[in-house]
Amino acid sequence: MNLPMPVAVALMLGVGVLLLLGMWRGWRGVQARSADVVGDLPAVPAREHLGAARTEPVTGTYVSSTTGGDWLDRVAVRDLGHRSPALVQVFDTGVLVERTGAHDLFVPASAVRGADRVPGMAGKYVGKDGIVVLRWDVAGAHGATTRLDTGIRTQHKADRALLVDAMNSLVPQVPADQPHNDKESE
Repeated sequence: MNLPMPVAVALMLGVGVLLLLGMWRGWRGVQARSADVVGDLPAVPAREHLGAARTEPVTGTYVSSTTGGDWLDRVAVRDLGHRSPALVQVFDTGVLVERTGAHDLFVPASAVRGADRVPGMAGKYVGKDGIVVLRWDVAGAHGATTRLDTGIRTQHKADRALLVDAMNSLVPQVPADQPHNDKESE
């Protein structure tokens, strides 16, 4: 079937517009679902209130944040779903992620639940535990606490273990005489 050139071009443009509209509506749906799960993010404190630095600034890429344990469920509100170049540094008071082209992110030490290395998350697969994942809690939109996984791809491989160790050193320790509640860690 041979279509005249103007008809073929118009048909292709129409299909392209429909695809873009579908993608836009899908992203809006992800944002709406994320808005129900994630409330306000912690404010980024002034540098003089961050305490002692536990690491030097680490250059890398902010991959994304996802709901805890589901590395395909990207959180799309408050710039958390936008990949961007980043500088990550761990302080006594928490983890600071300074992002280019997006809002900076601060995770208070009291919200940190652990860190690990994974091969990929939410649209980025690098293999061999190449992404540092910070697990942390944030207040949800309706008062419930939500666990988030935030991924950072460091520029230098040696920085990954350094970041994981420094982030894990912030995890609040449960006193030996206090029973551990497994429900909180889920």
